[in-house]
Amino acid sequence: MFRLHYPQWLVVVVLSLLAHGCPVQAIVFAFGLDERTVSAWHERAGRHAQRVQEQVVCQGRIETTQIQADELCVKMQRGRVWIATAVCVFSRLFIWGEVDAQRNSGLVQRVVEQVWMALKRSGPLLWVTDGFGAWAKAVAKVFREPIRTGKRGRPPLQLWPQLAFVQVIKHKAGKQLVSVSHRLLHGSWEAACQCLVCSQTQLGRFNTAYVERLNASLRTWLPALARRSRTPARCQDRLRTALFWTACVYNFCQIHASLQGTPAMAADITSDVWSVRELLLCFSVRPKSLHAIL
Repeated sequence: MFRLHYPQWLVVVVLSLLAHGCPVQAIVFAFGLDERTVSAWHERAGRHAQRVQEQVVCQGRIETTQIQADELCVKMQRGRVWIATAVCVFSRLFIWGEVDAQRNSGLVQRVVEQVWMALKRSGPLLWVTDGFGAWAKAVAKVFREPIRTGKRGRPPLQLWPQLAFVQVIKHKAGKQLVSVSHRLLHGSWEAACQCLVCSQTQLGRFNTAYVERLNASLRTWLPALARRSRTPARCQDRLRTALFWTACVYNFCQIHASLQGTPAMAADITSDVWSVRELLLCFSVRPKSLHAIL
């Protein structure tokens, strides 16, 4: 965040307010800035945050036994879009999010691919999603490993043997929840229960509560995601950059009450709480590098 012709403290304060849901109009009034300037800072910070996620989080360093994924529908000025997110249950770490006009397999596929790149893949893993079938197909397509046969040519691929996939299906009558059922699509119930014991406090309960809480927090911090908003997003690109900026601040700068630290600290990615200034200025990111400079 250089060559902005404004004091660094002002940029840090404005972006901190944006990450916590402060309206742009209030920032413009308080600091005497132009609305286009604030939007440009927000977009630039979002692109920086996406690179941080790619080069720090999605580098095969996360050890976890459970991943939860879900989608949320967002109203825009013209139509609606869908946001798919994935979270590491034990550390509450936001791994990745994608925005698309359709709730389809392409939206889900991009999220699953980034989760595959983020995981260390050193032990059993439990995937828990809602009843949307595209998640199971994408996980089965991405979470595969080659079978070493010792023969020449490209080896065949098989589904990752340590994977368990459970769907949590909610049955409703109108808008009222009637019952909840569970469906095992991959792996065994025994392996799924073992992963459940290692990753969450509510033993014996398969749910999507952790990713739903994260999505609810994102709706609180991002005015454009609110169900009834006076400032809906205008385009997908701005919504995507705003999502990554808010999620990156959540990962590295916000202390989670139950973790006594940030999600990045719980995932052993960082050793201390980062300030927003450190996230913006004291972290050098090379756009085409495979390794982060820590």
